[in-house]
Amino acid sequence: MDDFSFSAFETVLRRHARAVETVLDRLLSPALCDGEIARPPRLLAAMRHGVLNGGKRLRPLLVMESAALFDVRQETALPVAASLECVHCYSLVHDDLPAMDDDDLRRGQPTVHKAFDEATAILAGDALLTFAFDVLSGEDSGLSASAQVQLVRLLARAAGLGGMAGGQMLDLAAEHTPQGESEIITLQAMKTGALLRFACEAGAVAANATAEDRARLAEFGTAIGLAFQLADDVLDVTETSDILGKTAGKDIASGKATLVAFHGVDWARRQLDGLIEQANDVLAPFGQKAETLRQSAYFIARRQS
Repeated sequence: MDDFSFSAFETVLRRHARAVETVLDRLLSPALCDGEIARPPRLLAAMRHGVLNGGKRLRPLLVMESAALFDVRQETALPVAASLECVHCYSLVHDDLPAMDDDDLRRGQPTVHKAFDEATAILAGDALLTFAFDVLSGEDSGLSASAQVQLVRLLARAAGLGGMAGGQMLDLAAEHTPQGESEIITLQAMKTGALLRFACEAGAVAANATAEDRARLAEFGTAIGLAFQLADDVLDVTETSDILGKTAGKDIASGKATLVAFHGVDWARRQLDGLIEQANDVLAPFGQKAETLRQSAYFIARRQS
């Protein structure tokens, strides 16, 4: 993509980020939701620390841009995007725990268990995960009942046993058991790819789009999910902690197998080129309306942090 501009795309990314952060800030305010007895201040503060601490908000952008392909209103897409971001941030809070990846730094700030304590971080992650489905199933979402049910089920599957949580389990096992290339691809498709695939498919579901369009966006999500993890693995061995906003070199230090460890950085970059091309081909039927999604694929594969 010769005409791609990181600064121009990041401007679009920030615009989407501000929109979803406004929603998240409101949803995670001290004000009670219907039926709630209380919102414990320390738990709420930990949840806000884990969610409102920066971040690219790439997944919300994918939700909103995939929805825009079908002219879904932003007001309808935003709760879906916010729900997904709650699930993503819960995963980061738990991923950073000493029993998992044991990280002290996230997005350039202390991780939740460092800023608070381990027990509070566990509960903050639990609360963010369950809160996501509260938001997604809201009565005033603007979604059809059928779309809501499908989105709840898709997000549960993307986050759960056969998705992100299952992938994290496989990733932990990979620290102690030698992994082949096919095993690495499977765990990465679950741990990282599942939520990205949901983000892309969600817009079509929200619009009650055709099965063909849903499948096309799911394929796009699969391609960028592979690209995201592959780019992450390249960055882990080529960039510093200051650049990444998290600890660099952890995979090498833990002896964890990655595709980059198997094949090298040059191979990985060639694979990323192919995934960008695949993503562009999948989006071709949507024409100019998919331009931001096309740019997102390039950004994912070529990002520096």
